[in-house]
Amino acid sequence: MLTGLDITFLLLSTAGFITGMLGNMFIGLVNCSGWLKNQNISLADILFTCLAISRVIQLLVSFFESVTMVLPSYFFPTYKVAKLITLLWRITNHWTTWLATCLSIFYLLKIAHFSHPLFLWLKWRISKVVLVTLGFSLFFLISDLVLLEGFNDLFSNAYMKDKRNLTLYTDESRTVYVETMIFLSLTCLFPSILSLTSLLLLFLSLVRHIRNLQLNSMGSRDSSTEAHKKAIIMMMSFLVLFIAIFFSIEVSNWIFIIFPDNKFSKYAILAVYIFPSVHSFLLIWGNSKLRQTAMKVLWHPEN
Repeated sequence: MLTGLDITFLLLSTAGFITGMLGNMFIGLVNCSGWLKNQNISLADILFTCLAISRVIQLLVSFFESVTMVLPSYFFPTYKVAKLITLLWRITNHWTTWLATCLSIFYLLKIAHFSHPLFLWLKWRISKVVLVTLGFSLFFLISDLVLLEGFNDLFSNAYMKDKRNLTLYTDESRTVYVETMIFLSLTCLFPSILSLTSLLLLFLSLVRHIRNLQLNSMGSRDSSTEAHKKAIIMMMSFLVLFIAIFFSIEVSNWIFIIFPDNKFSKYAILAVYIFPSVHSFLLIWGNSKLRQTAMKVLWHPEN
């Protein structure tokens, strides 16, 4: 029988799930309908659409995990379901992170102004840069899956022996566990560095652009300045949310291992709904086409 804490947890999970699904499905539907209507789609819209699709899948996996955490264990073979959920979540989280990173790189190459030959060479080949970045990310995905398999085996041995001895077994295997968690965390470091570098370069481009406008007595505001500012806000929001969720997930992993039977430990998983939900609405706000469509839907739903 579900307790009050279980019901509250399910309600919060449902609210996060619905919010995230609304934002990401809206992005996917608008871009796909525009693609079918115009028979053409831009690279930015492709990135937006792929990011929305991966986040929809991630939200489905997260919500299924939330449901399995409150239902009685005899509904699901616990270890097999936990292993499948962990695998699917890790894959979807990989693609959402790297697609958002590619979006940051796209903003940098599309908006920033630098005269360096290497930057200009990359700027003229934005599509290839994005494809190479996603292809390069496969190395990190494979590393993730190999490390995750080792971690699942560790957890399986503990769980199959005796759930009551899970903490004891984890203490005995603490070195292996800590090493696995550290290496899994390091796979998220590279996209963070790429996004931070893109943000810093875009900010530097904005400063130089404003300085040039002031030297030419043209003020400090034009279309390029506004594009810089919007892109910086979008990239900063991604980084802040990503770092916050990263630390939340790390804390929740330790909580589940150290306090597996604690009634409040499952509430840590609610953090996984924040990133795909909040960031999707920020993307809608920052994209003129999506924002205008959203305003039409809100103010003229009959159309």
